[in-house]
Amino acid sequence: LRAGGTAPAMLNAANEVAVAAFLDRKISFPAIARVIEQVMEKLTVKEARAMEDIFAADEAARVAARELISS
Repeated sequence: LRAGGTAPAMLNAANEVAVAAFLDRKISFPAIARVIEQVMEKLTVKEARAMEDIFAADEAARVAARELISS
């Protein structure tokens, strides 16, 4: 979160997808942290100049998390 920019949106989106997958019994509880970590490593944190930047980062993190979970 110290990175600022789009990082908080990415972290939150990845967490929401991972927790939903856990509740649906698709991943284990410890896998939640791994999914979030991998999403944050995969995507680039950018400066958030407009709300569109936040929305794009949120969507990219959700897509990346779903891909990790389904693989």
